Amino acid sequence: MDEDLSATAAAAPAEPISAATPAHPRGLLGRLSGMDWLAIALLVAGGLATATGLLPARDASETLERILPILIFLFSVVILAELTAEAEVFDVIAARVTIAARGSNVALFWLCLAFAALTTMFLNLDTTAVLLTPVMLATAVRAGVAPLPLAMTTVWLANTASLLLPVSNLTNLLAASRVKLSPVAFAERMALPQLAAIVVVAGCLWIFYWRRNPPRYTPPSPHRAGNRPLFWVASVCCAVFITGLLLDVPLAYMTPVCAAVLVAAFAKWGRRHLRWSLIPWRLVVFVTGLFLVVETVGQHGLDSMMTSLIGTDPGATGTWRAAIAGGGFANILNNLPSYVAGEAVIPEANHTQGLGLLIGTNVGPLITPWASLATLIWAEHCRNRGVAIDWRKFVLTGAATAAAVLAASVAVLIVT
Repeated sequence: MDEDLSATAAAAPAEPISAATPAHPRGLLGRLSGMDWLAIALLVAGGLATATGLLPARDASETLERILPILIFLFSVVILAELTAEAEVFDVIAARVTIAARGSNVALFWLCLAFAALTTMFLNLDTTAVLLTPVMLATAVRAGVAPLPLAMTTVWLANTASLLLPVSNLTNLLAASRVKLSPVAFAERMALPQLAAIVVVAGCLWIFYWRRNPPRYTPPSPHRAGNRPLFWVASVCCAVFITGLLLDVPLAYMTPVCAAVLVAAFAKWGRRHLRWSLIPWRLVVFVTGLFLVVETVGQHGLDSMMTSLIGTDPGATGTWRAAIAGGGFANILNNLPSYVAGEAVIPEANHTQGLGLLIGTNVGPLITPWASLATLIWAEHCRNRGVAIDWRKFVLTGAATAAAVLAASVAVLIVT
């Protein structure tokens, strides 16, 4: 499934770290959600596969060694993003975006598009889905406009703006490691496909959702963060994090440091916001179990099926096949296992074909709500805030957009 399963923790009841948590087993089990049980089931299945020899211990060890730096990064970036939201950094930006549009629907469209795209690129797609969804919906309320266009901007950009940097998506981290590209080199390779994706998504969003909005709205008042020290520390931590990306600082070192500094600031000025639900345990459990299970299934039949669909052609044909298969399987199953299964059958030397698979699994999940966990989380936020989703329109417009974005991005990848 999609990358940051732990992001669903934001919906859990806040429990201060300093508070005593009852250790009653039945009470603990009662608090586990369906996604919690899925994460646990995957880890148990992966452990059983290793214990019974279905997955050789050596292969399991290599898999865990490969994903360890990724888990460290994701564990830290979730905490960094959650506390940045608690410091009201996103709320301040959203209010300024709404004001900056000066009451123009067209200007608000482009600013929201840029806001969602930049958040996805630099903080990852689940930050956009989890944290920006309520901010965008609040922006709609402040501006007095329909919430659905802003909601759709959030979910479509969460998926399609995740091509540029390794941190934008867990699949990108895997791809960058496989093709041995630094964050800057990866961005250089994916910059034009990403630009093509955003241009196409912008056109589809305007045609399907934004053009019916009233041309003018009343701008709101500025938003001032309630805790200024936390606001500024969170802003600086995010700036250092983004700068570190551009300077190729290893993610497994840089991200924990930024998160630790922000946690220390909250311990001093906002301890009540430090809660157990900030710890993304289900992310570690889910991703670890998923990789072990996919590796096991790959060795017992899935690899053969993916090979027949994707092939091993390093040229344009193989790249198109990989992208289409990745996008299709992402909507049938989910994007992360689809990428892992596809990557396993693509020769390491076929860099362009591997990046084609990446594009398919990143921009393709716009059709079904289960295609990415980010979309499921987004849907839950919309439901909780009374935003009705016409799922028939969601599927139809998503299919048209996914096909157009995939075609444009892969075409640019092949010719550049």
